[in-house]
Amino acid sequence: MLYYSGFTRRIGDVDEGSTVTDFLPAERARGITIQSAAITFHWPPESAGGGAEAAQSLPKSALSHTINLIDTPGHADFTFEVLRSLRILDGAVCILDGVAGVEAQTEQVWHQASIYRIPRVVYINKLDRDGAAFGRTVREVGSRLGGWPAVCQIPWFEGGNGRFVGVADAVNLQGLRWSDGDGKSLKMFDLQQLEGEESQLAKEVKRARIALVELLSEHDEEMVEKFFECGEDHLAVPPSDIVNSLRRCLLEQRSKIIPVFAGASFRNIGVQPLLDAVINLLPSPPETQDPEVSIGDVKGSLGRLLSGDLLVEQNEKVASPKSKQKKKSVVQAESQSSINKLEGCALAFKVVNDAKRGVLVYVRVYSGSLDRNSTLFNTNLNVSERAPRLLKMYANDAVEVDSIPAGHIGVVVGLKHARTGDTLVSCAGNKPVPPEPLNTLQLRPIDVPPPVFFASVEPHSLGEEKKLQESLSLLLREDPSLHVTVDEDSGQTLLSGMGELHLEIARDRLINDLKAKASMGRIEIGYRESPLGLSKPTTKIFDKEVAGRKGKAGCTVVVEPFDADTSSPPPRDALLTKTNDGNQVIILAPGLSVEVNKKGTEESPILPPSLDVNSVRTSLYNGCLAALARGPQFTFPMHSTRVTITLDPAEHIFGNDTTTSALSAAARLSTTSALRELISTSTSSTALMEPVMNVIISVDEASLGAVVHDISSSRGGHIISLDEDIPLSAPAEEAEQPPIDPTKVYAPADPFESPSVDVSMPSTGNRPRTITAKVPLKEMVGYLKHLRSLTAGRGTFVMSVDRFENMSAPRQKAVLAELRGDYY
Repeated sequence: MLYYSGFTRRIGDVDEGSTVTDFLPAERARGITIQSAAITFHWPPESAGGGAEAAQSLPKSALSHTINLIDTPGHADFTFEVLRSLRILDGAVCILDGVAGVEAQTEQVWHQASIYRIPRVVYINKLDRDGAAFGRTVREVGSRLGGWPAVCQIPWFEGGNGRFVGVADAVNLQGLRWSDGDGKSLKMFDLQQLEGEESQLAKEVKRARIALVELLSEHDEEMVEKFFECGEDHLAVPPSDIVNSLRRCLLEQRSKIIPVFAGASFRNIGVQPLLDAVINLLPSPPETQDPEVSIGDVKGSLGRLLSGDLLVEQNEKVASPKSKQKKKSVVQAESQSSINKLEGCALAFKVVNDAKRGVLVYVRVYSGSLDRNSTLFNTNLNVSERAPRLLKMYANDAVEVDSIPAGHIGVVVGLKHARTGDTLVSCAGNKPVPPEPLNTLQLRPIDVPPPVFFASVEPHSLGEEKKLQESLSLLLREDPSLHVTVDEDSGQTLLSGMGELHLEIARDRLINDLKAKASMGRIEIGYRESPLGLSKPTTKIFDKEVAGRKGKAGCTVVVEPFDADTSSPPPRDALLTKTNDGNQVIILAPGLSVEVNKKGTEESPILPPSLDVNSVRTSLYNGCLAALARGPQFTFPMHSTRVTITLDPAEHIFGNDTTTSALSAAARLSTTSALRELISTSTSSTALMEPVMNVIISVDEASLGAVVHDISSSRGGHIISLDEDIPLSAPAEEAEQPPIDPTKVYAPADPFESPSVDVSMPSTGNRPRTITAKVPLKEMVGYLKHLRSLTAGRGTFVMSVDRFENMSAPRQKAVLAELRGDYY
């Protein structure tokens, strides 16, 4: 596209690493797109466009247009990169592999584009490769993407089954044949010439034209009128009417028409007609759906805001009774004066740390324009920042501009606070804060998917920890789909993201670009220990000097299993009942007569003067918690444990020798002894517990059995429910539509197709299902890779921590063996 528009002098190649938009070293090394890149070019090239008079009778593609193109990744791990680009686009070209057909990630991105209601055309690429099947891919577009494919081009194979040389255009009824080379020289054949040279292709083009007109007639009433005007002759309908009908269907939100084009980018075939289709069919910024905005609690469209209606509605909502008496015309006049001050409104959709230019904030301007040196107010963070420089991006290169007009994509340099999804507003007079209520104006934010893949990040030394934290915060500002958490049990810093490759790229950025001295490793699971039975009452007397002062105290402790739902309630006369981290501590002091004095503090005549009731309570509780931090058998912290501490003043308090530290030490000693006593008896002991996750997995019907079997047998999980709910990625209105029957979809026969194979997709196997299960966290580390292999890449899942559960004996044995193996 860049070469034919005159933007570049040579065609880049992914295999050579010479592409324009894949400029990161990691992208060139792997041959894939990792981060989206923005670029601006003109089509047709500015010199080629005709005058305005000529444009009256010609299609839109006769005049030169500015195209803002964003190249997004295709890998599932970079879903968020696609999501934030989709949020600000007006139209999309979905590129399919003619050999692989509609792949799993295509379906995911298609659903995301449906949520934002983005008009799309499909380009079937790689038709020059062995095994390419255009017809089968078209039918898959119908069955898997849930739309009616409007086949606008069919592939031209030399002699019907030779090499791929061009495309036949069903709209203009002509053939386009490319000669070998850079794709700039091509020959056009009208229908008569095609009938003479390739009669079979000419027949198929006529069939494609008939199918196209029939399909459009079902969805567009104006097309029916044109068809009757042309004497019900499908071939006589003018191409311009077909293009206009396709455009109307694409812009109509409820229409399910998907224009399909053919080509082979490696051989430079089919790119120019696709560029024409982008201009002719996809909407320009004024034609797109009005973006959703919110002011305070009122939601609406940007158009309603600019007309003042939304502000009137917002004023009525927050108005006081006195101000409600104001005339509506006065309120409207005030609203309009606020609107008139709005000079520009933009959404920051991406933040990049550039080694030379600093922080680059990519913005899409929705109304007005952003000007250089203007003050931008961030309505999400309530901060104002000046925009010293504005750039128009050409992938890795940039050109300084004075302003970015509405509908365009540009970059603001030097913003310190802006993040992905922030709304930036500029107002007349360059005031730091816009007038109310414009300071609450927010464009629809970008949803961040939950992370599903984890790894630990360890600095090489303690001195590097601060630098690592700074680098991680920079990385998170760039990519909000990365999450950083600190595990309280292991003390590890955990980095989580959308997949293994996602974290691998994040590590490369951390170490190579941000120069952090750290390494990534596996995560440690925080296990727990719990008692299986009741211990005997254990009494210990602490009698030692503490810091040169004699200390003597004692208490009796009983340890037993605890379950918040089933355990018996604690005694009412308990001095303290407190639950902490799944453990319950009960303190009983039967002989301690507690009274409340005039100051409101609790005291007892039995206690020595240096102690009060509250300090006794706190000391015993803290001593008990210290003992519970380390289990008797596996040294993991205790969980689901009830500790009952009995303090008998006659036996356990020794006058002035009993201090708070002595009481604390006595409680710790007694609790530790009671826990040890548990494992010394053969009847009861302690068991290992592990964190269990609540997991919701979305799969298609065909993979349901394999995933359920894997969860319940291989991973020690248990299935809670199986619902036919729609997965999180599919919009509700799309799910309600009946499936499209692939047999009713027009697609040309593939020259190398085996007639015995039924290529139509069974609609039942494609039906979405949802599995809810509880699975140990250990089994969910790295589960994403396994799920993708089980479901041909179509499975997704979200999870949250549920609770700790006891392990079965075989599982405990396996986990302990693994832990010891790691240790030695």
